[in-house]
Amino acid sequence: MRARVEVAVLVSPAAGRGRAGAAAAAVLGTLRAGGLRPRVLPAGTRAAAEREATAAVAAGTGAVVAIGGDGAAHAGLQAVAGTGVPLAVVPAGTGNDLALALGVPADPVAAARAAAEDLRAGQTRAVDAGRTGDRWWATVLCCGFDSAVTDRANRLRWPRGPRRYDVAVLAELARLRPRELTVVLDGAERTLPVRLVAVGNTSWYGGGMRVCPAADPADGVFDVTVVGPVSRRELVRTRSRLTAGTHVEHPAVTVHRARRVGLAGQGLTAYADGEPVAPLPATSVCVPGALTVVGTGR
Repeated sequence: MRARVEVAVLVSPAAGRGRAGAAAAAVLGTLRAGGLRPRVLPAGTRAAAEREATAAVAAGTGAVVAIGGDGAAHAGLQAVAGTGVPLAVVPAGTGNDLALALGVPADPVAAARAAAEDLRAGQTRAVDAGRTGDRWWATVLCCGFDSAVTDRANRLRWPRGPRRYDVAVLAELARLRPRELTVVLDGAERTLPVRLVAVGNTSWYGGGMRVCPAADPADGVFDVTVVGPVSRRELVRTRSRLTAGTHVEHPAVTVHRARRVGLAGQGLTAYADGEPVAPLPATSVCVPGALTVVGTGR
């Protein structure tokens, strides 16, 4: 009888308004039924999750399983990137953009079953990952209006829940102005007024918005979407087109491709996978095949 593969499991209990915590028992049961030996890592914070996952990888775990949204996957990515140890994403958060991009089943139990099947069969897939300083990321890095909204939402103490993001959007719209950014694409530098810049390893961010609709996480290059100066009304309308990816047809939007992207500007933080990655200036590099995944392409 084949030995059961031990996997390290990160659970983000609050993700998806408690959906991840509620799904954890069923996911763990599915992993066991699939021939794995799951070990839940004691991680109450993102930093603790990264430390525990890194220690598990160093100890020889067969995979890291992230139950939650893109934040949980981001924590697991810090441990597995560049090691060849697979990451299994079990989508149970508010935003599940990495799972969407990779073709992971949307149902947490189905995702766990697919991951177990691949791990037992030794079937893995290598995809690209972004690296900014010492941080790895898998989906989209953004700065500009969207990152300013996230920064403000993180500072607000009221209201609680998703309404806090709505208040932050209104506050940033009220003070909307073009931001001067210096964008360096594979050494070619331009300084221009922008509303936002999105550097895409995959297409989706923000819970299903296709900000970089043609991005392919297996082509060794980023897609870079730049939204130039637009009015408040046009910005809101452009955001509504993000779900379909048709915003790239707007005359204020340009799309570029580059392996190395530098961004510099005043008072901005770059966010990736929905997490703060670095204050500007920052340089991001596409690292081909840095992330090994399982349970994808379904």
